[in-house]
Amino acid sequence: MNLLSDDDFLRVIQNTPLVSIDFIIQNSSGEFLLGKRLNKPAKNFWFVPGGRIRKNEKIEDAFLRLTFDELKTPLEFNGAALRGVYQHHYEDSYASDNISTHYVVLAYDVNEDVNLERLPLEQHNSYKWFDINELMKSDDVHLYTKNYFQNR
Repeated sequence: MNLLSDDDFLRVIQNTPLVSIDFIIQNSSGEFLLGKRLNKPAKNFWFVPGGRIRKNEKIEDAFLRLTFDELKTPLEFNGAALRGVYQHHYEDSYASDNISTHYVVLAYDVNEDVNLERLPLEQHNSYKWFDINELMKSDDVHLYTKNYFQNR
């Protein structure tokens, strides 16, 4: 699968929505995994792990790739449940404060006791398990993450 150059990817961001998968990971204690984002958009907020689906990549393949990339644990698509389809609109992008980003997000529930010590520090600089009350009350948890837990 070919990856786009930075210039081509920026043109995509400027002109189309991106399709992504977010993982709402719950451990056996009922807590949810969030990472503190290093990059725009949503930089410095706690956010669920996830990532973009590539062109010509099946959702099942993207799920496997992204769980490995984000969690260092490849998880099977058939073990997850679709929570819903969401839209995320940001005023900025990874490359510029003047280019907005639009995501169409497939959010999946995953039950997994992820070891925080094994998680990569590439998209997030730290990770934490949140109980739902703490998550909903925190000003540092992004609104789009909180939206996954509304009416639950």
